[in-house]
Amino acid sequence: MSDAQQPDDTTAHADHEGHDTEGPGYTTPQAAIEESEPEKIAYVMGLYVGTDVDAPDFLGVVDIDPDSETYTEIIDRVEMPNRGDELHHFGWNACSSSCHMDGLERRHLVIPGQRSSRIHVVDTKDRRNPELESVIEPEEVFEHDLSAPHTTHCIPDGQILISMLGDADGDLPGGFLALDENFEVDGRWEPPGEIEMNYDYWYQPRHNVMVSSEWAAPKTYYPGFDMDDVEAGNYGQRLHVWDWENKTVEQTIDLGEEGLIPLEVRFLHSPEATHGYVGAALSSNVFHFHDAGEEWRAEPVIDVEAREHDGWDMPVPGLVTDLLVSMDDRYLFFSNWLHGDVRMYDISDPANPRLADRIWAGGHFGDPAPVQDRELAGGPQMLQLSLDGERLYWTTSLFSSWDNQFYPEEAEQGSVMLKADVDPRNGSMSLDEEFLVDFGDLPDGPARAHEIRWPDGDCTSDVWQ
Repeated sequence: MSDAQQPDDTTAHADHEGHDTEGPGYTTPQAAIEESEPEKIAYVMGLYVGTDVDAPDFLGVVDIDPDSETYTEIIDRVEMPNRGDELHHFGWNACSSSCHMDGLERRHLVIPGQRSSRIHVVDTKDRRNPELESVIEPEEVFEHDLSAPHTTHCIPDGQILISMLGDADGDLPGGFLALDENFEVDGRWEPPGEIEMNYDYWYQPRHNVMVSSEWAAPKTYYPGFDMDDVEAGNYGQRLHVWDWENKTVEQTIDLGEEGLIPLEVRFLHSPEATHGYVGAALSSNVFHFHDAGEEWRAEPVIDVEAREHDGWDMPVPGLVTDLLVSMDDRYLFFSNWLHGDVRMYDISDPANPRLADRIWAGGHFGDPAPVQDRELAGGPQMLQLSLDGERLYWTTSLFSSWDNQFYPEEAEQGSVMLKADVDPRNGSMSLDEEFLVDFGDLPDGPARAHEIRWPDGDCTSDVWQ
C-alpha cells in the first residue's frame, strides 16, 4: 500500500509554509538545520558477504543518543531472508523533494543487494524496531535487462529511482530502474543505451538536470580490484549530464586520467545551486562540476598525492571513496580510505575549496591507536553528517572483495563506526574517543558496516525542488 494512502499522524514533519499540502521532510535546507532534532538512532548496513560467517546481511539500528543506556549499541537488526545479498547503499521512499505530496511519509527504506539484485523494503514506522515488509526478487529486475542496484533516491512524485550497474548478465550497459509508490517495479527509467557504465547520481529538479557517474561492469569489480582492468579501460572516468524530465543524456564529460573511477556525486543542497562535486577514487581527486552556461564543466579542485609505503609495490593512492556536503553548503567532507584520513574543506567558494581540517583514524598511514581499546581495521569510508553539521560519523567497509584485498583483517575483526565532533564556526574536527560502535561483536560473528542514514533525512539523501 502506498505511503501516500496511509498518512501517519505520529510522524513528525516540519512546517510547510508555501505549500497547500504537507509531505515529508523540510521546506528548505535551512529549515532542516533549524527544525531538526539531534539524531538519536542511525540505520546502518551490516553484511557478512566475504567473511567466514554464514549469516544473512542485515539492517542495523544503532543507538546514538548520548543520554541513552544503550548508547553506541546495535539495539535491533532486521535480517534479510537470503544470504549473499551484499547490502550496500540504500535510500528512503520519500524525501524533502516530495514535500508537496500530501500524506507521503519518509517511512520506508529501500535496500538493494548489490550482488543478488534483490531489493528489500523495510517499514520503519516503529523507528527502533523496523520490519521487513516486502522483497522484489532478482528475476523481476532481470526482466528489464538490469542488475547490481546501487544508489536509491526518492523522486518528487513519490516514485523511487535506483541506479543499476549492469545488464541482466552482469555486463555493460547499466541503467536505471524505477519503482512505483507501492514498491513495485515500474520499469526501466531511461531509454536503453543512454550510457554504458553507471554508479551514483544526484538530481536538481529546479534546473531539470541529473548528473551520474561510472564505476564498471559488475563482472569487473565483483572479484576485486585488478590494475589490468584499469589499463584495459574497464573502469569509468566520465560524468553524464541528463535532461531530468526527458530522461536523456545531454552531455558527457570525460574526466581523463585524473578522473578515474568517479564515484559519489553531490550537488550543493540549495535548489538554486548549479555546483556539485564528485570524488574520483583511483585518481584520488575531487572534481567540481558546474553549469557554465551553454555546457556543464568539471575541473579537479582537490588532489591527494599518492604516498610510498614499505608494504606496497606502488605508491598508495588515497582512494577518495565517499564525500558529502554539509546542509548549509559551507563544507565538503571526504574519506581517504587507503590513507586513513577524513578531510574537511571550506567550499564557500565552490571552485576553490580550502582545507580546513582533517582526522587520521586507521588506514595504511593513519593513527594506529585503538579507540576504546578496539584495534581499527580498515580506513574511514562511508560518511554521514548530522543535519546541524556538528557530528560526523563514518564506517570502514568499502566492498567485500575490495576489503579482503586491502584490509583482510576486517573480515575477521569486523567494522567499526566512529564519530568526530565538528565545529562549523571555526572549521575544525576532533575524534570522539568515547564513541565506538563495534560490528565485530555481534551474535553471529564479525560483520562489515557500510552506509548510514538518519530517520529524518540526511546530507546524502535529501533533495529540494
